[in-house]
Amino acid sequence: MSDVEEDEFLHGESEEEEIVKDEEGQEEEDEEEEKEKEEEAMAENEEQIETCSLTQEMMEQGLSLLCRTGNGLSHAFVKLDLKDRRLTDLTLLSSFVHLRFLDISSNHVSDLSPLTALTQLLWLKGDGNLIRSLAGQPLGQLAYLQWLSLALNRICDLDGLGGPSLESINLIGNGIQRVTGLEYGRLTNLVTLELRGNQLESTDGIYLPNLRKLYLAQNGIKRLEGLDRLEHLTTLHLRDNQLETLDGISSSMKALQYLNMRGNRVSSPRALASLDEVANTLKTLVLAENPLAEIEDYRLFVLSRLPTLERLDKEQVSAEEREEARERHGEFENEDLEHDEV
Repeated sequence: MSDVEEDEFLHGESEEEEIVKDEEGQEEEDEEEEKEKEEEAMAENEEQIETCSLTQEMMEQGLSLLCRTGNGLSHAFVKLDLKDRRLTDLTLLSSFVHLRFLDISSNHVSDLSPLTALTQLLWLKGDGNLIRSLAGQPLGQLAYLQWLSLALNRICDLDGLGGPSLESINLIGNGIQRVTGLEYGRLTNLVTLELRGNQLESTDGIYLPNLRKLYLAQNGIKRLEGLDRLEHLTTLHLRDNQLETLDGISSSMKALQYLNMRGNRVSSPRALASLDEVANTLKTLVLAENPLAEIEDYRLFVLSRLPTLERLDKEQVSAEEREEARERHGEFENEDLEHDEV
């Protein structure tokens, strides 16, 4: 496999995980699907689990993608699919050192230590297993690992998470309560972090200056904190949390283009003042299913504060809307002041 082919494989898979984020209808369908998967995984994991070790026969059935290795004179299979085999033990994996793409999702795995020998691994999917902690796992030793998905496990914290080449991490549907353990020195290349469906109450602790996309939907977030560190963030997804304000959006977030606040508790028109800090870069804003979205002339009011928006909720901003919002800017400012006095 050429370097170009490997890059297309890696990024094609990761984009498949992210593509639903910008289209609301498909996003809702994706969220329902994830909930169903989580319920199924939880029900299965509560059953009595019998020991099941990886066998040579399973390996032979799952191996594919023959590629050159080493100096290019020899070949080996580099892709392995072991999903849904009820596996608890992956010891045999340590003998297959040329693997680059590994899917062990929907098993009963709690220990990833056999992966230590897989020094060429680029892509790892371990969704729907029994992993409780990342501390002591070999992820930080996998020098070439770029894409990691451990959704629907039982991870409660991020201590031990690392990898010098990691670009995308998916931890949907775990039990993470606080964002601790994200050390910039261990994740210098991370650009996408997916923490949807956890138990977070705050955004504090994400010190990842190179991060571009942050997905935090379906948590219990009440406070936006520590976001001033995310200078290169372009996408911030906070749907279905418990935010009442937009306080915490920082002027240092000078690359922010997409902000999804759908399904929160923002009610005051003054909340939009917090977006003045990112008004020059913000192109898409989603505020549907907030009390604020029920006010009269909602769209025009928002556009009077953020005249460069290209999309508000599901709809593109028209030239006519933009002009009317500009003409009524003074009127909306007065209404805003009256609201504050009340």
